[in-house]
Amino acid sequence: MKDQTIIRDERTSAVENSSYRWGYLLLSFGLLVAVACRSFIWQQSSWDLLALVILGGVVTTLYQWTHRVLTRHWITVTIIAVLLAAAVAVVSVLLR
Repeated sequence: MKDQTIIRDERTSAVENSSYRWGYLLLSFGLLVAVACRSFIWQQSSWDLLALVILGGVVTTLYQWTHRVLTRHWITVTIIAVLLAAAVAVVSVLLR
């Protein structure tokens, strides 16, 4: 039997990945709050911050797509969400 300590194992990788997930969520929703404050409170353009949020989602989606972990249910929900977001954008433009 070896008396060597294990530096990294599956648990370490799982905890690291979980921490990255929480960090990504905090960053993304923090940017969305900053976008909302810029747009509604200060009446400033916030496309640069919104592009960062969208780009972050695109990068994770492409990574998961190339590793073939996306399901048909995920694709369906994503298409519905995009269509709903487009409808809300059209309504908000028409109401302005």
